[in-house]
Amino acid sequence: MEIKHPVKETNLKGLNLLKQGKVRDIYDFGNTLLIVATDRISAFDVVMDDPIPEKGRILTQISAFWFNAAESIILNHMISIDPDDFPAACQAHREILEGRSMLVHRAEPLPVECIVRGYLAGSGFKDYQRTGSICGHGLPPGLRESDRLPEPIFTPSTKAESGHDENISFDRMVDLIGEDLSYRLRNVSLALYQKGVVIAEHRGIIIADTKFEFGLIDNEPVLIDELLTPDSSRFWPKDKYRPGVSQPSFDKQFLRDYLESLNWDKTPPPPELPEEIVSKTSEKYKEAWKRLTSGDDIMEVE
Repeated sequence: MEIKHPVKETNLKGLNLLKQGKVRDIYDFGNTLLIVATDRISAFDVVMDDPIPEKGRILTQISAFWFNAAESIILNHMISIDPDDFPAACQAHREILEGRSMLVHRAEPLPVECIVRGYLAGSGFKDYQRTGSICGHGLPPGLRESDRLPEPIFTPSTKAESGHDENISFDRMVDLIGEDLSYRLRNVSLALYQKGVVIAEHRGIIIADTKFEFGLIDNEPVLIDELLTPDSSRFWPKDKYRPGVSQPSFDKQFLRDYLESLNWDKTPPPPELPEEIVSKTSEKYKEAWKRLTSGDDIMEVE
């Protein structure tokens, strides 16, 4: 991957900016959208002032890899990541769009995030320490931090436009989107996680947990947004896995750990990031991308 100048803002003249998220800028083309992954990074729901070089391109390439791998389970919104396939108005912006943008079918996003946890980590570990369970899922006593769970569990949450998402019960998910769709998405999410785990472990990465987002196209659910990236998942190096302690990671936990060491109240404005932290964070994203996508073709995993 050729190193290019970090992209913090896109501001693509002549295109209709529909929405600017924490990381992605979304441009409106009617029945299709152009999703551009910038190099912005957020932690504790605050976007840092310092971008992470190559992050957006890595996220786009990893999502495309997984969208292709998951087509046997459920359809997704991806049309192409090749600028040659983008609308004519995009061609003037190829230098920015190359590698970090995805043309997708427009979908109606569902108001829930589908989270699957396979290991005891993060807020799930804190929940287990308090209650012996994670989001209402009872677990055996005596589990340690980073232990693999007896089986993956499904723990949905709300999708907050700003601030923190909130864990919800499966019954609440049913109230929000209906019973049939809730059961279908739970089953699909668990199947996606299981397939992702097998492929990633073959390439030296443990996926401790992840979140999936879905939308509707013609009333049929499809995968949207990103898929099994270091931003939406907790990635651990398999060769360094040691249960009982916090694990080194390929995701932005490295950045969170640094920010936790500061006297910062986790509200804007964010602290300035030292060059070393920016560089090491970028390297972690690159290592995840190399491990996942530089191997052989995607394995067929039922």
